[in-house]
Amino acid sequence: MAKPPQKRLEIVVDNSVNPAKGKTAARPVVQQLKDRPRASVLIVGGGINGVGTFRDLSLQGVDVALVERGDYCQGASGASSHMIHGGIRYLENGEFRLVHESVVERNALLRLAPHYVKPLQTTIPITSTFSGITAAPLRFLTHKQGKHTERGAVLIKAGLLMYDFFSRGGRVAPRHNFVGKKKSLQELPKLRSDVKYTATYFDASVHNPERLTLDVLRDGLEANKQSRASNYVSAVGTTDAGTLLRDELTGEEFLFEADVVINATGAWVDETNDSFGKRTSFMGGTKGSHIVLDHPELLEACNGRELFFEHTDGRIVLIYPMGDRVLVGTTDIDADITEDSICTDEEIEYFFELVAHVFPSIDVRRDHIVYTFSGVRPLPKHDDTQPGFVSRDYRIEKRSDKRGDKNVTTLSLVGGKWTTFRALSENLASEAMTALGMPRKTTTSELAIGGGKGFPRTEAEERLWVNRTASEVADRDRVRVLLTRYGTRATDVLEFLAQGGDQLLASTPELSTRELTYMVENEQITRLSDILIRRTSLAFRGLVTEEMLNELADLLAPQLGWDDETARTQVQATRDLLVNMHGMKIAAAV
Repeated sequence: MAKPPQKRLEIVVDNSVNPAKGKTAARPVVQQLKDRPRASVLIVGGGINGVGTFRDLSLQGVDVALVERGDYCQGASGASSHMIHGGIRYLENGEFRLVHESVVERNALLRLAPHYVKPLQTTIPITSTFSGITAAPLRFLTHKQGKHTERGAVLIKAGLLMYDFFSRGGRVAPRHNFVGKKKSLQELPKLRSDVKYTATYFDASVHNPERLTLDVLRDGLEANKQSRASNYVSAVGTTDAGTLLRDELTGEEFLFEADVVINATGAWVDETNDSFGKRTSFMGGTKGSHIVLDHPELLEACNGRELFFEHTDGRIVLIYPMGDRVLVGTTDIDADITEDSICTDEEIEYFFELVAHVFPSIDVRRDHIVYTFSGVRPLPKHDDTQPGFVSRDYRIEKRSDKRGDKNVTTLSLVGGKWTTFRALSENLASEAMTALGMPRKTTTSELAIGGGKGFPRTEAEERLWVNRTASEVADRDRVRVLLTRYGTRATDVLEFLAQGGDQLLASTPELSTRELTYMVENEQITRLSDILIRRTSLAFRGLVTEEMLNELADLLAPQLGWDDETARTQVQATRDLLVNMHGMKIAAAV
């Protein structure tokens, strides 16, 4: 006889604005799990590391399934600083292995995902020469800030020389350069007047982390017809017969059997293990918040660069342009994962202070903010180590349990960062295959990701691609939007648009009626917020209006099986989510 389910994990993402369960169409992706409730590997968690592992296992021919209790990339993966970087500041912690891996993976992602990962010129403003030389060894040895001492030019120069050394293999960016005050102010005239030097080097940014995650997921689904994945399905317990899954839209529960279960739930790894009946204490995540500004003067002051610097409290922070917006972040605060992660008023004031620290003549006000976001980093438990010094490296915790007459291996991922997701996924997949007794068939180290295959490498090539692809179905402006959103998979979207009547939405020229249908059929759209936050950048850029919410709900309703009440509930829930969790101001319908 099967044992009763263990304690269930009762955490609902965005539970403060969770739409009431209403009439919805059947979800084929959930039905696939129910029709064949078994796989060799079950991955719990649809952030970038879980999705990356799903892709890797699919490419090896492994029968793998993935469930995510919210939407893909909804947690920490979608609340990152949008950087793909080698981690220059990790050198101070002595994390040389991580820095080397990060630099290698940064270089690889610039090649493999050029549609989303772009070079990022980064400048460090410096106001002293020798400061911090004696404090640095203490930070290195104790992983504590101690009395704050600014890092001066000598210390930063030493760090950048080391960084260049780690970057020498497969170099895709120039070495760093140092300039004095006069040249610094010529290049960045709004910088504080007491700047003595600036140091400039190159890292990379990912402007569409949510879409990159979807691209990786689609690669996995296309690589292996056995592979299945569903969002809005949570793992809530175990029995001898398998893992108990719950459809978060209907509340229906069903059992799913697997030989290996991968717990990739980020900061919630311990809570997930607890729901499986095995209490752990691996995690100690910290909260990081950001604000997005519509501020032309600040955008111009950045001169196309990220400003990466030390604030007055010793925290390393950043300001950088993303299209026509400016991203400012981030905080690093011990987090309570039972509470919603939102950017607080205190954090906003902190961000205003850090902008003034670098650009004292630029006024930043709350009405410049178009979006805020916050997430909990999946860091290991760190006791009295200060948050900024907690390792960003990862490890895999393995456990074997008897369920009925079968042994089930559970792999818990502790830590992990965006930059190293491909290498991490390969390691985690290899651990799973070792447990299954399966050999690795291939590597992803040189495999282009989704719409990065054949992506134009220069502005001239991009213009040529757009001109050649434009047609009566989509003019050049529309093609450019689709290329930015999908990479070269835009050709698939354009073929889909050509198969039926299509027109741009009245509320935005960045979406069309047929593209919405494409998203519903290919990208597991379930809620209105999925479109605005994770399938497009409309929310991030502060472009959502009341008219847009209503128009999208009306268009999605017949496709998702919403009745009028459910559609209106989706509009209200999405409005509440954007206002309460993301600090947005929704423009009223005209």
